[in-house]
Amino acid sequence: MAKAKSISYEFFKGFWEILPPFRLVLGLCPMLAVTKYVENGLGMGIATTFVLLFSNIIISSIKSVIPKKVRIASYIVIIATFVVIVELVMQAFFYSLFEKLGIFIPLIVVNCIILGRAEAFASKNPIHLSAADGLGIGLGYTMSLFFISAIREILGAGTFFGMHIMWGSYEPFAFMIEAPGAFICLGLLLAMMNLIPNKLSGAN
Repeated sequence: MAKAKSISYEFFKGFWEILPPFRLVLGLCPMLAVTKYVENGLGMGIATTFVLLFSNIIISSIKSVIPKKVRIASYIVIIATFVVIVELVMQAFFYSLFEKLGIFIPLIVVNCIILGRAEAFASKNPIHLSAADGLGIGLGYTMSLFFISAIREILGAGTFFGMHIMWGSYEPFAFMIEAPGAFICLGLLLAMMNLIPNKLSGAN
């Protein structure tokens, strides 16, 4: 029973307690760059989740045979292997999305979230907990990308997944799908994420 609770905790902590962009303040570069539209945000989130999950599993399973002096280099090689798999799959089946995400797919290799979880968690914990950690953190990151891209697309283009959802006379806030809009949206969401725990602690 304790084992199941541990897995549950390691999975769900990525949805709030250590939500990557808003709690750890990591992975901000792709968050700001690819979240103009929901499709882009979801694609990046799913790709990152795949790499995070399987790199955690592999690193956890071979951690005892990786020499300490070359552990970071070894982690990067493992992560890069799964990034190449993601690239090939996207080129084969989701080429238009691959073109939109561009350089940010290979840059997953140096995403601090993935390398950070490898060093801080997968290298110190068993496979089942590392898998739960990777999947939870990845889905939490995907959720964050989806949320911020939905706000930017709806306000900045009046669409959702490319479909018009606003009334006919709606004038989109074009700056929301540009760099300033990304920073403003991220800043407001960070403020809200910090405000909620403060309110809850004040209420208690």
